[in-house]
Amino acid sequence: MNKLIWLLKWMLRAAIFFALLVFALNNQTRVTLNLFFDYQWTAPLVFIVLVTFALGWALGVVVMLPRWLSQRNAARKARRQLESDSESKLGMSTQFMPSTPFTHDRTAG
Repeated sequence: MNKLIWLLKWMLRAAIFFALLVFALNNQTRVTLNLFFDYQWTAPLVFIVLVTFALGWALGVVVMLPRWLSQRNAARKARRQLESDSESKLGMSTQFMPSTPFTHDRTAG
């Protein structure tokens, strides 16, 4: 079963790779990107698309980073609180301190 899943993963990776390769080969025409202040950038279309994708991904990571870090800290704090609560409950339930010492009654039975 694990071999089948491994094989399916590699087949999916190969399909994605070949789809991107065909996309790159079919979009080699040079395009001009007109930016601000009459600046023009001429590059292959596939390169512009990939750079745009990479910049969007990086911007998304930068925007989400504060939220991820705050959630990570909140999860760490909750985990510590849960561990300290379970240790205190565990410690109280496993320690047995009788209020009066046991008396050994040797006369019985």
